[in-house]
Amino acid sequence: MELFIDILYILIGLIIGGIAGFFIAKKYMKKYIKENPPINEQMIKIMMQQMGRTPSQKQVNQMMKTMSKQL
Repeated sequence: MELFIDILYILIGLIIGGIAGFFIAKKYMKKYIKENPPINEQMIKIMMQQMGRTPSQKQVNQMMKTMSKQL
């Protein structure tokens, strides 16, 4: 019976640790993405020019706002 309780404590500890680790990693990744965005205004301008469009600053700002909402 004592062995069963010890195993139960270990399992509960692993579950709590896994859940805590998940939320800590999630918070860290959101902060990292916010500080180091994967795309910037220059990249959007280049991408639109490659598609054959000359983007205005208003269009670039709209795309940046849309991408920041998705995060």
